[in-house]
Amino acid sequence: MLEALGLDGVCENVYRAVLAHPQAEFEVLRDRLGLPEEELRGALDKLSELALVRTAFDHPHCFRAVDPEVGIQAVIARQQERLAAEQQRIEQIRLAAAQLAADFTAARPHKQIDGIERLDGIEEIRERISRLVRDVSTEVMTLAPGGAQSEASMEAAKPQDQALLERGVRMRTLYLDSVRNSPATVAYANWLAELSGEVRTTPSLPIRLMVLDRRVAIVPTDEEDSRAGALVLSGSGTVTALCALFDTIWDNALPLGGAASREREDERGLSPQESEALRLLGQGLTDDAVAKRLGVSPRTARRIAADLMEKLGARSRFQAGSRAVAKGWLTGEE
Repeated sequence: MLEALGLDGVCENVYRAVLAHPQAEFEVLRDRLGLPEEELRGALDKLSELALVRTAFDHPHCFRAVDPEVGIQAVIARQQERLAAEQQRIEQIRLAAAQLAADFTAARPHKQIDGIERLDGIEEIRERISRLVRDVSTEVMTLAPGGAQSEASMEAAKPQDQALLERGVRMRTLYLDSVRNSPATVAYANWLAELSGEVRTTPSLPIRLMVLDRRVAIVPTDEEDSRAGALVLSGSGTVTALCALFDTIWDNALPLGGAASREREDERGLSPQESEALRLLGQGLTDDAVAKRLGVSPRTARRIAADLMEKLGARSRFQAGSRAVAKGWLTGEE
């Protein structure tokens, strides 16, 4: 009953003993309760601090219980004083934090011009994304080129992803088709799906991109090294265009966990990955460049090119290009 006051069972037993035996001396209470002297003295001290027990005015060695209403009111008054002091301390901390945040912002070089904020280095990128994600309310859209993600990075992302999805935020992520060969990435996609997240794949992705609530977009300053820096874009025209890009790719992508890419062959007998590789090779990209765009190894890119040559009945890359144009698989502009 007295636990709400921070008192344990020993204190409650001592209080009831004093209540039942007014004017009881210390030794009498000790013998009746069978408590060691130190434990009994500690309990009486606690009860005295809470104004529930006092020594008798006419017999200083005897103890009397205080009317609970009087004692408890005194306890409540002290607790309210402590609460008021704690609230004041919290308010002081909040004001100090706000001042520190203002000083931090003022000390950083101004890097925002007309809806474009530049972030330098991975620490600034992570910090800014963390703040943006904290405030997101409706949707997060992500283009994630570069092949399979590391297990460590996916595990690290789970708490944030789960928190967003539990808040009702829609999460849509686009990976390359090549991640279908990564058991860890497929498992991560299945985990997201269980929480209502959505993951699709496509043969290639033009850029790395994150869009939050269709009002802010983040793109790397260097596609070769996304950790080097990023731009936070808030101009409505730019963000609208990037949202349209995402939606177009999303509508033509395949849910991860659905049919494999090779089962989606078109009328030419080409999978989306092969079709994209043909387009890239037609633009003159090297095998290494094609591999990077598709998120596969150079060896896999060479195998895809060899399969295309076989389907075209060509003995050389040049002959394959000519036959692809002749068949209408490539336009003369590609």
